[in-house]
Amino acid sequence: MKAADSKHAQDIIALDVREISLLADYFLICSANSERQINAIIDEIVEKEEEQGVAIKRIEGKDGAKWVLIDLGDVIVHVFSTSEREFYNLEKLWSDAPLVDLNAWLVS
Repeated sequence: MKAADSKHAQDIIALDVREISLLADYFLICSANSERQINAIIDEIVEKEEEQGVAIKRIEGKDGAKWVLIDLGDVIVHVFSTSEREFYNLEKLWSDAPLVDLNAWLVS
């Protein structure tokens, strides 16, 4: 997702969970080194999605800013602090989900 990349989110991946979850079609997962950067990533994602007419269904965890979830309907965005991402390891938890090639989405 370009919005996360533009705010220097780290290790951005997307998982295709359509076949294994009823929650969403895709999980976008990224991390940041500070609470300030996490909030900047979240704000940029929300702003860009709203500009595109996408309804933000819910944002959870913003007050603690260690793991913030943005529910965009078909896509759920997880923005982690680096340590929280290592601890929860969603990539392993959802290891049955294929990775999505994000290269085309991140190229300017």
